[in-house]
Amino acid sequence: MKTGIIAILFLLAGVSQSFAHYIWLETSPSGALNTSHDVKIRFGEYTYGVIEKVNSDAFKSVSDFSVWVVSPSGKKTSLKTTPKDDHYLASFVPAEQGTYTIALDNKKMNVLDYSQYDMGILKPQYHCKAKVVIGKSTSETKNTNAEGIEINDLSIVPFGVNAEVKLQILFRGKPLPKNEVTLSIDDRWTKKLWTEEDGTVSFKLPWNTLYTVEATYNEKTPGNYNGKDYEYIWHCATYCIKTMQ
Repeated sequence: MKTGIIAILFLLAGVSQSFAHYIWLETSPSGALNTSHDVKIRFGEYTYGVIEKVNSDAFKSVSDFSVWVVSPSGKKTSLKTTPKDDHYLASFVPAEQGTYTIALDNKKMNVLDYSQYDMGILKPQYHCKAKVVIGKSTSETKNTNAEGIEINDLSIVPFGVNAEVKLQILFRGKPLPKNEVTLSIDDRWTKKLWTEEDGTVSFKLPWNTLYTVEATYNEKTPGNYNGKDYEYIWHCATYCIKTMQ
């Protein structure tokens, strides 16, 4: 799915922004032991500079999410979120050296009828990740979405200009081959990539900025949610990368 083009068409056509936009987790890629670390939950169209306010109808439609952090040793801790102006704020205090995986999941969105746009009736779902490294040892992110799509970071070097990033796109724990991935920054620059047979995709970070990575997948299984039938589930995964100077 060519998400950037479709998102613009949706906005022009007045289609629900809860589907045109996406959620992402924004945080510093490094932190300090025993020091509170902040995570921002944002919703919008990052590359076009659209960041929704928390009290907007668009953000409210996706606000029934859960957020947690997985420590290097595998301990999972739920995070409390506080609404701010244009984001929700969560925080945690790292007590271990190594790589922390932060994840957000939202499988409680309403069914959308886009039949008039030749897209049928669908149920959207979001899953987002970010990585925080404490100390100098970087490792892969943990699996966090056994029931849907997710983006795992396999990189073992710090994020920096010209650093090589290697990601793997999974669906229900299995690699998604030949799946489109969109890399974006905030000045309408996007790059389309496709995963290899093992679900991996690699790229370099050319600039010192914030990047969002988005991957989607249509699960063509009909069902019913909250009394409404749908034809398929539209899965969207995002991963946020902030380079370090």
